[in-house]
Amino acid sequence: MARKNVSSGSPMEKPIGFSRAVRIANLISIAGTAPIGDDGSTACLGDVYGQTYCCLSIIHKAIQDAGGKLSDVIRTRVMLTDISRWEEAAKAHGEFFSEICPACTFVEVSRFIKEDWLVEIEVDCVVT
Repeated sequence: MARKNVSSGSPMEKPIGFSRAVRIANLISIAGTAPIGDDGSTACLGDVYGQTYCCLSIIHKAIQDAGGKLSDVIRTRVMLTDISRWEEAAKAHGEFFSEICPACTFVEVSRFIKEDWLVEIEVDCVVT
């Protein structure tokens, strides 16, 4: 079984030693994905919906780069610094997954690497 590491180009990947996604056989795991814009800054400051949408867009590209498709997603984990704002994140999640309906968990965490990140998302896929 060949291993395929997928990079998103994040400057954090090399120093930390991680890949955005890893595919082995028909399994793809997507690392915790933060709302980092193309310029490397935090996208959509203060906006849980916008940050969630950004994370899911990065994830979607990583899945495609690993040879999968969004419909291969079987599980999502949405981590928020303020669980009372879960519905804002859920709206963006629903825009990507309302027809796919993967297993999904929303949890509150105390903080992320950057204070202005409000959400991070992990995803698991089985390529069919």
